[in-house]
Parts: sequence; structure tokens; C-alpha cells
Amino acid sequence: MEVGRYYIGPLRRTTQFLSRYGIETRGITPVPAEERLETRWYQLFFIWFSSCMNILSSSTGAAGPAFFSLGVRDSIAIIIIVNLVCCLFPGFFAIFGPKLGMRAMVQARFSWGYFGAIIPAVLNVFTSEGFLILNCIIGGQTIASLSSQLNDTLGIIIIGIISLLVTFCGYRVIHWYESVAWIPNVIAFITMLAVGYPQLRENLSAPVPPATPANVISFASILASNMISWCTMISDYGVYHSPDASSARIFIYTYLGFFVSNVTGQALGAAFAAAAPSVPAWNAGFDNGTSVGGLLHSVLLPTGVFGDILTALVALSVSSACAPTMYTFSTSFMAIAMWFGAVPRWVYILVAEGILIPVAILGAKKFYTTFVDILDIVGYWSSAFTAIVLTEHMLFRRASFSEDQYPITNWASHTLLPSGIPAVVAFVCACGALVPFMSQAWYVGPVARQGSGDVGVFVGFVVGAIVYALARSFEKILYKKMGKADAY
Repeated sequence: MEVGRYYIGPLRRTTQFLSRYGIETRGITPVPAEERLETRWYQLFFIWFSSCMNILSSSTGAAGPAFFSLGVRDSIAIIIIVNLVCCLFPGFFAIFGPKLGMRAMVQARFSWGYFGAIIPAVLNVFTSEGFLILNCIIGGQTIASLSSQLNDTLGIIIIGIISLLVTFCGYRVIHWYESVAWIPNVIAFITMLAVGYPQLRENLSAPVPPATPANVISFASILASNMISWCTMISDYGVYHSPDASSARIFIYTYLGFFVSNVTGQALGAAFAAAAPSVPAWNAGFDNGTSVGGLLHSVLLPTGVFGDILTALVALSVSSACAPTMYTFSTSFMAIAMWFGAVPRWVYILVAEGILIPVAILGAKKFYTTFVDILDIVGYWSSAFTAIVLTEHMLFRRASFSEDQYPITNWASHTLLPSGIPAVVAFVCACGALVPFMSQAWYVGPVARQGSGDVGVFVGFVVGAIVYALARSFEKILYKKMGKADAY
């Protein structure tokens, strides 16, 4: 282990002290194959099942009826189709963790280069903190729905503290926590179905306006953004798992973890959000589409104290989505530059917590629009990032995880890593190309204004992949003509 290797003074002593109590102290140095010994493969299912089988997933699904005026049938059909396709991406990216033992932002250096990879690392830091804030706001709203004497602040603080404790301990504690955190959510969702089934069934026959292509595409874009954004962090949670497992096994566990949880949670969110306007008690809890936590509690009200307990547990289990996000905040921060990597991981966990609680408390009053806007903004850059890393692996590293294709010892050498110029060029082109296709509250591009909906995420992915393939091929040809060895 690298305990205290780069740390000085009090940081070194504190880190060494923490390591004696089982706190993870490894930074972003790749985990050698001989230390990747974990063989509990079910963990790769449950970490994502727990992270997505919660009220945040329901909030994403609720955006269909609440934000895009889609009926329940249309919303659920879109949810199933988009997740069938988009879960393939994090499922594949999960393989990088056990096979290479590298954090996501370190592995990105093998396509983005040492200096180019600073761009996604910085973006991932802001993205992670943004999702932390949103998750805590949702949990805070859910706690506040229990009583008029409670407010968002209490829930935000409690969820923030739980997330801090789990993440501070590190990788193994996160995996243990995620293996049980899904239980209250599943119980709550089953109870909601049992209680609300008559109203849900009645709502199926309610008339709904025809779904417009723009709204269908924009909702699909939100769902795709939600799924693709996991690619920027997912390999962080397999770096201690054994590389001996087949790629197919890792992929299947991860794919099912995402697909089952997202389709279930999002479909329930869409169903109850669509039915809420016809049920006064539900609509009051939903608060004009701004409080999914209030909707959940209003559905569970007939169960009395049991419903209150379930609502509280669902709110607190939002930390199952916060913990991995906070962990990735720390590893991404360390990957920005070598001097950031010289600060222990646990310090960045405290930094994330220090930002999280006050900003979430201040931002709790305007949730839903903010949620939709941030989620799509994240999707824009993460789709281009995903396209670049995927293209590098499939075309230029022969879809192989061998030492020849990924010389892991080069991870911190800017001279032995690729230049990163093709990745930066592709990223800039992708971002430029998607602007006319954007549709946000604060900006609608000229193409989107013509009724196409928000297809920026899809345009960013396609342009990023094509430009990177061309630019990287040109770079290789240029290196060959110059008689210069092609960097890895």
C-alpha cells in the first residue's frame, strides 16, 4: 500500500494512524494485480443496484410526466428502450477497474494524455459535487415531507453525515454498505405499488395529450445523460477486484445492476407522477412536480406509522447514491495534478462535505428545474468523454487489456502517455457541434428550436467518436513519418 508515501508532516502521521484502523489510504496509484484479490462479484451488482434503486431514480422517471407532459405508457416505454441501450456503456466501462486496477480519471490518461486528462478530471470534480448536492436536496425534501415542523435542512445534514462516514472509510466499506442499502427502498416501492395500485390502474385509461417528438427525444436525452454519466466514475469501484474474472461476467453483473434498478425506480416515478394530478392528496405532496419525496410520503400515508418509517428510511438511503459520488470526487481531485495527488484521499472527502451541506441547504428551494438542467449539462460532456475513451480502446488498443496495450507503469509519465491532442480536439469539436442541438431552460439552440428536442447528448457522442478516430489516426501517421515512436 502507498500509505503516507507522498504525504508530509501531520498528513502522513494521520494517514498512517487511519490505516491501522482499516481506513483506505491508497490514492490514485494503480492497484497491482497481486493486490486485486476481491472475488465477491455480486458487489459489482449491488453497488449500482443500491445507487440507483432509490428516490433519485424515481425523480428522473418522474420528469417524463412532470416536465415533458408525457403519459405513463409513453414514459415507461422510453425508459425501457433507453436503459436497454445505455446500460451497455457503464457495463463495459466497469471492466476497466478489475482488469487494469486504475481509477477512471487515471485510465483516461491513456487516451487524453497526462495533461489533457486534467479536463475531464476537473469536470468530474464539479459533476460529482453537483450530484451530491442534488441527492441531498431530494433526501432533505423527503424528510421534510414527514411533518410541517421539519424542513429540508435536517435531512440534508443527516444524509451528508452518513455519506461522509461511509466514504471516509473507503472502498470496502462502500461496497458493504451498498450491499444492504437497497433493502428499505425495495420494501417502500413494493408498499407504494400495493397502496397505490387502484389509482395507478385508473390513471392508465385517463386521456393524455399526444406525445410530441421533441418531448420524447428530450426525455430520452435526460435518461441517456443519467446513464452515460456513470462512465466517468464506474471503474473506481472495481480496482480491488480480481482481474481473473471474465469480462463478460463483470459486464453482466454491472449491466443488470443498472438496468433492473433504473427501470424499476424510473418507471415507478413516472407512474406515480402521471397519476398525481388525479389524486388530490398525491398532487399536494408532489407540490406541482417539485417534490418527489413529498409524493412518496403522500402515497404511503394510508399505512400510518409504517409509512412514516419507510419514508424516513428511503430518505436516509439516498446516501447510497451519495457515497460513490463523494468517493469519485476525491479520486478525480487527486488526478488533476501531482500536487493534488500528494494530499490524502480522506482530506478531499472532508472538502466535499464542507461544500455539500451549506450549498445544498441554500439550493433546496429550487430543485426540479435545477435537477433537469444539471443532469443534461453533465450528459453533454460525459457523452463526449465516453466516446473518446471507448474509441481509443476499441480501435487503437485492439479491445485488449493486456500490458502491451496498457503499460500501467506509464500512468504518471507525460512523455510515455499519448499526447492527448486528438482527445482535446475531439472534445472541443463535440462540444461545439452539440450547442445548436441543446435545449435548456437558459438556452435553446437553433436546431432544437425547430422542434427536434434536445439531442445534444447524442450529437456529442457521435462527433466525439468520429473526430477522435480521425485525429488519433492522423497523429499515428504523422508520428510514423517523423520516425517518432508512438506513445502509449
